[in-house]
Amino acid sequence: MKKLLLLIAIAATNFTFAQTLNTPQPSTTQTIKQNFALSSIELSYSRPNMKGRKVVGELVPFGKVWRTGANQATTLTFGDEVMIGGKKIPAGKYGLLSIPGKESWTLIITKQLDVTSPAAYKQDMDVVRVDAKPMMMKDRFETFTMQFANVKSNSCDLHLMWENTAVALPISADVDSKIMAQIDNIMTKDNLPYFNAAMYYMDNEKDLNKALAWFNKAADQNPTAFWIHHQKANCLAKLGKKQDAIAAATKSMELATTAKNSDYIKLNEDLLKTLK
Repeated sequence: MKKLLLLIAIAATNFTFAQTLNTPQPSTTQTIKQNFALSSIELSYSRPNMKGRKVVGELVPFGKVWRTGANQATTLTFGDEVMIGGKKIPAGKYGLLSIPGKESWTLIITKQLDVTSPAAYKQDMDVVRVDAKPMMMKDRFETFTMQFANVKSNSCDLHLMWENTAVALPISADVDSKIMAQIDNIMTKDNLPYFNAAMYYMDNEKDLNKALAWFNKAADQNPTAFWIHHQKANCLAKLGKKQDAIAAATKSMELATTAKNSDYIKLNEDLLKTLK
């Protein structure tokens, strides 16, 4: 009886170890959240490795739907409306598929969130298709990699890279009309964000005279704000008002010196050099 109980205990111990064994994923899962435009984009996918195999054209065959990763379906979640392939994509979660080709890839945004094999793909669920030319890279990517690149205020690229091949999916957003609508709405109220509105106008090459007027009002609200005077100097320089720009930069440097802010002291020194 004792021997039987011992065997049962050993078997139970082995079963417990088997249940708790934890090993690395063969194709690791990665989730990337990229701030973009006025919201964000979240990408979730699994990353297979080459492991000595020929990838493009063999492991990932030409002309067939690929989940664009491994394991579960690859997904993109847009926090706000974006534009892909000339089509507006409402905020929401979508699948990302691809059809590799020798001369051109087809990148697909789909409503399907469960495509893990070509047989599961339904073309009538496509939201948009984009043709992309594959690019040869000097460096080899052992692990399938996707990343957001060239991230600007209203556009970015999603790069797909594996082996020596890279493909880019351009994504854009209509940021300007939304921000302009905010400015038009907010600037009719009290406690106005003059500085932020002025910066947007200056950075996006809009009415610089209006931006200057708002910089002046922002400086009136906060007379010791050296950063406001510095950006006012930049605006004046863009308007070609050199002497006024020098005066504003000098004022900013004096205030920054008092505040012991070395960054803005240097910024103003550099700006003044360009105005002499």
